[in-house]
Amino acid sequence: MGALSTVMGTVIGAGVFFKAAAVVAHTQSAGLALFAWLLAGFLTICGGLTVAELATAIPKTGGAIQYIEVTYGKLPAFLLGWAQSIIYFPANIAALSIIFATQLINLLRLSNELLIPLAMMTAISVTVINLLGTRVAARVQSFTLVVKLLPIIAIVLVGLFIPGEVTVSLVNLEIGGDKSWLAGFSSALLATLFAYDGWLNVGNVAGEMKNPVRDLPKAIILGLSFVTLIYWAINFVFLKVLPVDQIAGNLNASSEAAAVLFGTIGGKVITIGILISVYGALNGYTMTGIRVPYALAMQNDFRFSPAFIKLTRKTYVPLLSAFLQLGIGCGMILIGSFDLLTDMLVFVMWFFSILIFAAVFILRKTQPDLIRPYKVPFYPITPLIAMFGGLFILIMTTVTQPILVLSGIGLTLLGIPVYYYGKK
Repeated sequence: MGALSTVMGTVIGAGVFFKAAAVVAHTQSAGLALFAWLLAGFLTICGGLTVAELATAIPKTGGAIQYIEVTYGKLPAFLLGWAQSIIYFPANIAALSIIFATQLINLLRLSNELLIPLAMMTAISVTVINLLGTRVAARVQSFTLVVKLLPIIAIVLVGLFIPGEVTVSLVNLEIGGDKSWLAGFSSALLATLFAYDGWLNVGNVAGEMKNPVRDLPKAIILGLSFVTLIYWAINFVFLKVLPVDQIAGNLNASSEAAAVLFGTIGGKVITIGILISVYGALNGYTMTGIRVPYALAMQNDFRFSPAFIKLTRKTYVPLLSAFLQLGIGCGMILIGSFDLLTDMLVFVMWFFSILIFAAVFILRKTQPDLIRPYKVPFYPITPLIAMFGGLFILIMTTVTQPILVLSGIGLTLLGIPVYYYGKK
């Protein structure tokens, strides 16, 4: 049960409330949108089961970075840490800050001109909380972990059992609008994967389990299946109470659906719960992200390692890492939108995820004697599904959003001269 709740708590975040807008905008179809949520959940389950084999065989602090280093060497591992430091965590912080500000403006009926200042103030406030120490940040995380489930439960339980204004067809997988089926569906799939973000870390609980061989696959399959079911159900409710054209591109769709279900006052209460959920997700990414440059510096992979390993005197937080992450995040707030930032971080992380899936095959050949307390079930089918699903996402994103792809790849490759400069 501990592992099951950890898997679900790691994955369920803010994306479930806000990615419906992008998914529906790309598909213009209720049936196809719901199918994208199901397929993304299936790919996530295959990915989680695959990564768990590496998590149990290489139980080192650093997780994915360690799997890459053992399989491919120091440079690819550094590039993953670099991408996490300058793309993944800052982009998450920027995207969630934008969403928090958007919802706050909607709740309080403020001017849209306040979006950027409010988003920056949100990012700064979370960084300040984390500079007060891990204990304070952890308390915020524990509180928001409980609160974030309340609006989900309320929307699903009420929404499923009241008559809706819109008829949702679950068997119609035709796409609306002027996009091709492949382009629209692949973009929708990319959007859903932000909501499932966090699955890469689900194998990290293996070291704490008494019997990971028996219990880890159960925790991953059940945990991610429950997450998929919850995501599908809440999006079904959104589509049931709001027309497709009212959800498409509307980041306030979850609040508007809550207002339909619970009335004006009830909708505002649910929106407050959603705001707390977003703030908790933002706190979690901030708390984890500021420790990645610190970890790289501890391995002397940064040229400026001495500066990055300095901690605050009383709270022992990596100060320069926190400022670096906040600075990049604020820059992204100025130049990016929620969907642009989340699509970029999902693309970059899934590129490295495919390398991790391939690592299972490579290590089984190159290190057959490596102790594996857990092996991925249905090998090689499960890791192959995860790999081909990831490749489909990467290829179609490259075709449909080449500028986004070039930006993500370019920022990642900037780490190569930094790596060699650090070694020199």
